[in-house]
Amino acid sequence: MAATSTAGTAEDRLRDLGYTSEFKRDMSPWANFSLGFTYLSPVVSTYTLFGVALALGGPPMIWSFVVAGVGQFLVALIFGELVAQYPVAGGVYPWARRLWGKRWAWMTGWVYMIALLVTIASVSYGAGPYLATLLGYTANVGNTVLCAIAIIVVSTLINYAGTKVLSWAAIFGFAAEIVGALVVGIWLLVDNRVHGLGVLFDSFGAGGSGSYLPAFFAAGIIGLYQYYGFEACGDTAEEVKDPGRVIPKAMRRTIYIGGAAATFACLSLLLAVPDFGKVISGEDADPVTNILTNAFGPVGYKIVIGVVLISFLSCTMSLQAAASRLTYSYARDKMIFGHKALAKFNKKRHIPPYALALAGIIPAVIVIASMLSTNALDKIVSFATLGIYLGFQMVVFAALRARLKGWTPSGEFTLGRWGLIVNVLALAYGVAAMVNMVWPRTPDGPWYDNYVVILSGTLVVGIGLVYMLIAKPFGHSDAAAGDAVPVLTGQAK
Repeated sequence: MAATSTAGTAEDRLRDLGYTSEFKRDMSPWANFSLGFTYLSPVVSTYTLFGVALALGGPPMIWSFVVAGVGQFLVALIFGELVAQYPVAGGVYPWARRLWGKRWAWMTGWVYMIALLVTIASVSYGAGPYLATLLGYTANVGNTVLCAIAIIVVSTLINYAGTKVLSWAAIFGFAAEIVGALVVGIWLLVDNRVHGLGVLFDSFGAGGSGSYLPAFFAAGIIGLYQYYGFEACGDTAEEVKDPGRVIPKAMRRTIYIGGAAATFACLSLLLAVPDFGKVISGEDADPVTNILTNAFGPVGYKIVIGVVLISFLSCTMSLQAAASRLTYSYARDKMIFGHKALAKFNKKRHIPPYALALAGIIPAVIVIASMLSTNALDKIVSFATLGIYLGFQMVVFAALRARLKGWTPSGEFTLGRWGLIVNVLALAYGVAAMVNMVWPRTPDGPWYDNYVVILSGTLVVGIGLVYMLIAKPFGHSDAAAGDAVPVLTGQAK
């Protein structure tokens, strides 16, 4: 459905929803897409988890990009309908609020906020070894943590400069990442390819002699980690002109272009791996570094790593932008402790400074705390991915419930008669993905390693429920809720 709205009608829509925005609509459609792309970041996900996924599932792990891409595209279609009807900063929280009510929105916002903060920590931690190597330091735990904190600090400063600077930084990050991924990938395919495409169908013994499916599902973490970030386009809905038309398109483009770039980057690395057996056995624990060093030499490797670090920094920056907008939206409705500070707005820079500070401080604390754990990156990534997916599916489920109760999307973008089936398929995919994430896969290992992801997820949800039941933060807000469908008089929201 074509859109005819302008910035003026966007403000009218926002006022109809009960808000007067303090943000400045400085973010262009290209910048909005770039924000989603750099958050999704094909280089970050691929370079962070390539070795882990290859060791678990062998070369066929690349097909997880296809499975996750299709599933998350369905979710992006649902989110497109929601942001078109509710173009409010913060994304999943205000959507859940209108679809279901205050309590559901509070839990959705809580889960998603914690997951975003942990994801910031995971991305900056993943960047740590690359930055340490570039600076000439050994990538041990201490140096990795220090470099990760440096990434967070720089990202926070960029965000603090305001929407216009954030927009330019996102566009620069997108350009650097897409050009870097193409140049590196083409060079690897042309000059360093040692395998044909047939290896994509050969597990090389990954997963043992039994069924290959468990190994493929375990390796699928790389695909699951890849395909989120498109929702960041909606988190900044109050900073975009004509959000009902622009943002759903930006979300879909993020999936198309980001997914294609990630798959290409993974393919080029796979065909350049000299010995899959060594990676699967653990003898080659860092295949990405070895491939790039062999392909580009010591000097060329550092140049490539510089481009990779731009991708990690851009991703961290976009994550912080999304987290700060969510926290601000949450606080603006008085739905969180410390809401008076977190809802404060810097009118000169058009940013929520305390919400932004929170999106820097908490991830830094998580990064420091990771020094207490072995395999910290795998655990942080797994929990972050589970939390994001849970937050997504709480919205997808709320949308399905609202449809069945009579809600009809009414923004500039709708799925029409396909809405219900897409909604059901998006929910089915999300539930299956979460089951895959928490499935115990090391029966001989300590129980806490097997169940750390589901235990951490349960802990976050449990703390949120206890706080919600005791403090009743949802009771402080008088903003509209649960009005997507007719509500019976006196019905609790």
